[in-house]
Amino acid sequence: MFASKRLMITAFLVIFLSSCISPHGSIFSPYPGSGRAKVTAEHGAKSSQVSQNNHEAGLIEEDLSEERVLNASAGENFAAVNASGQAGPGEKNHGQNNKQAIMDEAIDFLGQAQLLWEKGEIEKALKLLDEAYYLLLDINGDPEIAWQKDDLRVMIAKKIVEIYASRSNVAAGYQSEIPLVINDDVKKAIRRFQGSERKFFISSYKRSGRYRPMILEQLREAGLPEELSWLPLVESGFKIRALSKARALGLWQIIPSTGYMYGLKRDHWIDERMDPEKSTRAAIAYLGELHGIFGDWLTVLAAYNCGEGRVLRTISRQHVNYLDNFWDLYHQLPTETSNYVPRFLATLQILKDPEKYGIDLNLEQEKPAPFDTVKTEKSVRLKDVAKGLHASEKTLNFLNSELRYKTTPNTYDLKIPSGMKKEFALIINKIPKAKRPGGAKYIRYKVKKGDTLSVLSRRYKSSVNAIIAANRLTSKHSIRAGKWLKIPSRGYVYSKKPQKPALKEGGVAGYRVKKGDSLWLIARRFSTTVSEIKRLNGLRKNNLTIGQVIRIRSSSAGDNAVSAKTCVVKKGDTLSSIALKNGIRLDRLFKLNSFNKNTLIHP
Repeated sequence: MFASKRLMITAFLVIFLSSCISPHGSIFSPYPGSGRAKVTAEHGAKSSQVSQNNHEAGLIEEDLSEERVLNASAGENFAAVNASGQAGPGEKNHGQNNKQAIMDEAIDFLGQAQLLWEKGEIEKALKLLDEAYYLLLDINGDPEIAWQKDDLRVMIAKKIVEIYASRSNVAAGYQSEIPLVINDDVKKAIRRFQGSERKFFISSYKRSGRYRPMILEQLREAGLPEELSWLPLVESGFKIRALSKARALGLWQIIPSTGYMYGLKRDHWIDERMDPEKSTRAAIAYLGELHGIFGDWLTVLAAYNCGEGRVLRTISRQHVNYLDNFWDLYHQLPTETSNYVPRFLATLQILKDPEKYGIDLNLEQEKPAPFDTVKTEKSVRLKDVAKGLHASEKTLNFLNSELRYKTTPNTYDLKIPSGMKKEFALIINKIPKAKRPGGAKYIRYKVKKGDTLSVLSRRYKSSVNAIIAANRLTSKHSIRAGKWLKIPSRGYVYSKKPQKPALKEGGVAGYRVKKGDSLWLIARRFSTTVSEIKRLNGLRKNNLTIGQVIRIRSSSAGDNAVSAKTCVVKKGDTLSSIALKNGIRLDRLFKLNSFNKNTLIHP
């Protein structure tokens, strides 16, 4: 993608320069009569000197020299006007043209820098880019050309980093590796790894043994620094299912759009960001592209974390040659990035001399798992395959980590433990075909006045019971206008409410927490209170985990508990008459049905 952008910029410059070449071979301004505003005689002298030093380069360089002489004379004329303190009678009407002339000259310098760079004269190219940038600093307060100025600043900044990158690349790879900088930010990150994050660092280091041999091999192939193999420690702790708030996933914390850009597949069954080998290839390709843009590994790391667009925008606001001090740029990037680069540098420092920092890394690391690949022609669950092969389900899950639901699509290259191909061929036909995982598809619907569950179920080809189960409704009449409902699509299989444990009054029973449960829902279901459940289970917070078993006590005798029964509302019924008919207090009826004094009931 970046290569194509670079080609577009180069094509633009070629077209522009070709339009400026006269039939006699000399270069002229495409804006006849426009002076080179605010260009000092010093600029012209510098440009003339660059051309004089390159006289042996040929006719094109001589033409450029002629143009610069013209620019210098124009600059001298304008300087003379400024020296007098007042513009001539005609100049007041040409302020806009003068500013446009400065833009034209900056574009000329950009084109000349491109030619010098192509000839290998890098320092002279950078000098011209400096001059082009300084010309733009003189243009202020004119909204009509402000957008041109911003675009040109970005083009100059990109050309500078591209030239710096060309100085760092060699045929065998990159000349310099990542600089091991030590400053206050890096020291602060080291102290965190020594203290509160020590356990995270050590456990991540142990997991790294499973993936680093493969990562190192791919880095050497691409000619990138081997230190980058430790980047997943900072990104994910070497956890293949690590997911950030920004939806970055996997070892390398790749966001969906970047994964798509570098060929990572993502659908209902598979997310290749969780595949160690495929995600590593994508991450290395991305890092290589970023190095081609920025040419400096610390800037590359910052761009990998917060995006190259953010870094380029920051660069465009800087003075030229910002790469002389990356840390000036770094402090203007997002806070997360300001922690990210020092954490990576701190990781390299600790790994270089763990004893110096008091961290013991003389421990056994996890090993890569050897595997064979077999093709499946039907959807199967990894759990069933592991059972048929008498293999570890955990190993199969690790080998096929890209499977979102641990179930293969209909056609899939399945990884199994090495040496088990024959066993797989014998048991594959006995393994039942798996159902499509991931649950039902839902439609989100906002209830309108007059809606009923039966009407909604017919409209969306669902069922009343399925809607009740999906939304945990107490009855088919407990919907009101403005409430949002999840309406399952056809084919949704709902399960009836789990039976309450048989509890004697004041008795205690165990309950296993299910997906979607909360203390409030459980308390309501078993006619108890949240505070009672927390007291009985020694809970300080309201957090529950799926599979957790908690103790439930039914309403005590002192609570005057009554057994609940269902009453069908008839025409003419009111909440008061129903309470009186069933021998229950009105407030108890409200509590059992989650009603309030404004609740309306219908037959």
